[in-house]
Amino acid sequence: MLQEATPDAPTHRTGTTERGSFCFAHCCCGWRGPARRSRDRARADAAQHARTT
Repeated sequence: MLQEATPDAPTHRTGTTERGSFCFAHCCCGWRGPARRSRDRARADAAQHARTT
């Protein structure tokens, strides 16, 4: 699931991908977060990445 870009948002587009029972966040810049069992934690990883870059 990709986050929609807004005019004032950074150019980083993040999303989540599931592999088996794990979910991880990823970004168009090549960043990938750790595998999580919680989708909410993976989304939080993506949000934190988008805020800090």
